[in-house]
This record gives sequence, C-alpha cells and structure tokens, in this order.
Amino acid sequence: MKKNRYLYGVLFLAMSLSISSCSDGFEHVIISTEYGDMEAILYNSTPQHRDNFIKLVEESYYDSLLFHRVIEGFMIQGGDPDSRTSAPGMRLGMGGPGYQVPAEIGAPHFRGTLAAARNNNPQKASSGSQFYIVQGSPVTDEILAQIEMAKGVQYNETQRQLYKEIGGTPQLDGDYTVFGEVIKGLEVIDEIAVVTKDGNNRPVKNVRMFIKKK
Repeated sequence: MKKNRYLYGVLFLAMSLSISSCSDGFEHVIISTEYGDMEAILYNSTPQHRDNFIKLVEESYYDSLLFHRVIEGFMIQGGDPDSRTSAPGMRLGMGGPGYQVPAEIGAPHFRGTLAAARNNNPQKASSGSQFYIVQGSPVTDEILAQIEMAKGVQYNETQRQLYKEIGGTPQLDGDYTVFGEVIKGLEVIDEIAVVTKDGNNRPVKNVRMFIKKK
C-alpha cells in the first residue's frame, strides 16, 4: 500500500499538475519523531512553499519543535517556534517566522499530504512555518459530491479513487495549500494521532520533531 500510495501521488501530479518529471525530481525530507520517521516529497507545483520549507529545514528551524495540535481522524500539526520551550499545557499555534507564504492552492488533501496552516486572512496566505500532515479517513462518493456542490470543485477519477481508497480531508480542499506528501512512514501519523491530548488537542506528552533533507 505504501508503494501504491507514492505511485498514485505521482500519477496525480503528472495528470493534474503538469509535472513532467516524477523520478528524482523532488526534494525529499525526513521528519523524525520518537514514534518513527516519515519521508516526504515536496511538490514542484508549489515552489514558494517548497523553497521556504527547505530553507527552514536547512536552518534547523524545526528541530525540537512540537506537533502541538493533534486530532485523530483529521491531522497532526506542528511548526510553531514557540513550542520549543513551551510550558506544559500552554496553548500554541500563533507563532511563526514573522512572514507568510502566498497561497499556492491546488492539490487535494489525501492521507499523508503535507499542507500549510494559516490564519483567516482573505488571501489564504500560509503560515511561514506551521504545517500539518493529513490523517483523514476514506471518503464516499456521496461526501465528495456534497463537497463539489458546496465548493464548486470537480474531482477527476484519479482523485476520487484516492479519496475512496486511502482517504483524506476533502473538506479542506480549495482553502489551504498542500505542498507535499509522506511516501514512507504513514503509520507514524496514526501513532501520533492517538496520543492523549488536553482540551486544546495538544499532546499531554510532548511529541517533538526533527527534520532534515534526505
């Protein structure tokens, strides 16, 4: 399934985002946690998000930051610099590097995709550092039809197949920039998603990340 997940992702990119090279054409990063490592590719179709993420990784910006917001069946979120030295129970999610990244919205929110968090700015510009990884769940044709009607989007057959087989969070489509996907270590998302959380969905036991280029 993990191999198929990557192949499906490449197929989606080739068909829907006009990426001409799918082999050795991506930046790879390793997201390490105490629950295991996740390897992700960053999409060439979102160059500003890709380049910003790589810049922060090379600066060790993410090292020792927390996955500070975890919702089972939805996503795991991190990248707030305030989380590095935060006290237990402190509410997080407002920190960043002091800038936003212009929206590059296009790719759907399949299970394992990396997407940029943001506030409610009308331009839908992304946080400079905060991101989330989709856990989600399988989606039915009926739900996809409802989302298409509500948001005015149209899913192709490849996208429908992915949502039905591996799942995701299509309710976020069109509102947040998806800029990569986990190609190895999807089970780590599931391990983190079920940890004990407080009332703000912050894990009671800190879940720290360390990110490097592969």
